[in-house]
Amino acid sequence: MKKTEIQGIIRSAIKSKDLCRMYFKYDGNYHYYFPLCLSDKLFLGAKEDDFLLDGFCIRRFCDLKKVEIKNDMSCDITKKETKINELPIPKIDVSDWQSVFSSLQKTGQNIIIEHESLDDANWEFYIGHIEKVLKTKVLFKHFDADGIWQEELYNIPYSQITSVSFGCRYVEVFSKYV
Repeated sequence: MKKTEIQGIIRSAIKSKDLCRMYFKYDGNYHYYFPLCLSDKLFLGAKEDDFLLDGFCIRRFCDLKKVEIKNDMSCDITKKETKINELPIPKIDVSDWQSVFSSLQKTGQNIIIEHESLDDANWEFYIGHIEKVLKTKVLFKHFDADGIWQEELYNIPYSQITSVSFGCRYVEVFSKYV
């Protein structure tokens, strides 16, 4: 699909609060999102998983291969269970990664930054908080799988970021214990 066609479907889904099935070039599986806002480069969506919302995610349009509006019984159930019409949209500027991280830094919450890849050896996962937002990268304080904060800050170039997640169960629960 062309980027303009993908953006048109997402714009339509934002207006009608539709659930979208999204296929990314670095993943053999699809993901479900209720798109909430977009810019020319990025979009913000509420992640859906088995009739539940699981936080928010910001992704790049350049990574999308295909988008479909999901319109079936399970979608109707999801809309009723999630009360998507009542969901507050986070005040995150999705113009570009610098504005995303500036907005998120103000919240003070922990987030997940990923560089997703079909090759597991190239997959990068960071969980923690934003230390400093620069023009081409973010300086990030990460904690590991044992909940230990790493002393060294990670310099993560915006060009390497495929997604940023926040408000999801994984980061929220883990953050309570670090």
